[in-house]
Amino acid sequence: MTDRVPDRIFHVATAADWRRTLETGTYTTSTVGRTLAEEGYIHASRRDQVQGVFDRYYAGLGEDLVLLSIDPARLTEAEVRVEPVGDDTYPHVYGPINRLAVVDVTPLNRRGGRETLMSLWLKGMALRMGIAIAVMLVIALAVLLVRRP
Repeated sequence: MTDRVPDRIFHVATAADWRRTLETGTYTTSTVGRTLAEEGYIHASRRDQVQGVFDRYYAGLGEDLVLLSIDPARLTEAEVRVEPVGDDTYPHVYGPINRLAVVDVTPLNRRGGRETLMSLWLKGMALRMGIAIAVMLVIALAVLLVRRP
């Protein structure tokens, strides 16, 4: 436990919230279902805290998630404060996170681990194959119905 701001802080975000950031230039979601305006700060964590945060708040959410790696030195409109939460301390970002402060964005799997390019490709292929099979079944059914006397 330390009161010093780490060189990197982390935040689990929905992919939808991150896409909005790419459009607007700033990230303002505090945590699941809460904005910076509602909460007063954006929840963040040290790397060693990410899995616990994921397990407590994001597991089973059912949305695509990403892990934002944030360089506090690049924040232009926000201050990071390390504050006590229970028996530990967590970094809190007081203000919006500007896009350039996010130095890495990693897709997360349903267990909070990093998605690999292969797993993302396989998921995409499975989806496309499922759609193709469904279309073929509909066409086969339509052909059978048309051929009926």
